[in-house]
Amino acid sequence: MEPPETIEVEETAIACDGGGALGHPRVYLHIDSEGRVDCPYCGRRFVLKDGADLRKAH
Repeated sequence: MEPPETIEVEETAIACDGGGALGHPRVYLHIDSEGRVDCPYCGRRFVLKDGADLRKAH
């Protein structure tokens, strides 16, 4: 099943709140070794942009 939205990011630690007034509680997610992570609430997929350093942690 495809995610409802895919967002490119440059960091391995990100936060998702579902966006908008009817979002969900903010959750903090970490990009996995494959360069992506899906939000357990809304299903948004976060992927590292091409050339981003997977080892770079914030």
